[in-house]
Amino acid sequence: LFKVNTGCREQEVCQLQRQWLVQRDDGIWFFELPADLVKNRIRRVVVLNDIAKSVIQKRLGEHPKYVFVYKNHPVKGMGGTAFQKARKRAASKLASIRNVGIHNLKHTYGARLRAAGVPEEDRNFLTGHKGKMSMTTYYSAPELKKMLEYSNRVCKQNDKLVLLERRAS
Repeated sequence: LFKVNTGCREQEVCQLQRQWLVQRDDGIWFFELPADLVKNRIRRVVVLNDIAKSVIQKRLGEHPKYVFVYKNHPVKGMGGTAFQKARKRAASKLASIRNVGIHNLKHTYGARLRAAGVPEEDRNFLTGHKGKMSMTTYYSAPELKKMLEYSNRVCKQNDKLVLLERRAS
């Protein structure tokens, strides 16, 4: 749920640290990812929509450093048997998830933002792609509120969840 509601890449999720979480007084929560963790080597702000925030709230306190852990160790990857079993359980409720790969969840978030009418520049910011606006622009309170509103649009979609499947080789 976290990945499909933030557009984070696999290693951004696996290496996510509690110290990067910013909890603002106005209720906006976001992670500030360091540049060396992000693919394009530019620090990234990951705004947490209502679903992603609820996932993090449940995880806080499980480990002193990392957000996502298994048996008190940080999760190393999402392609192992735990993910496969979770996907199988989810597929019993939503058949279209059966062939969804890890990276496809990132693109699914982007597709859901597009379907919700979020402008391209803001989709780029929310999914961690390079954009034209400066990072300082996005740190302003009005921009963070706007990004949260945009990200929450995917939580409120009444249509079926759009899942992008892996192409058969």
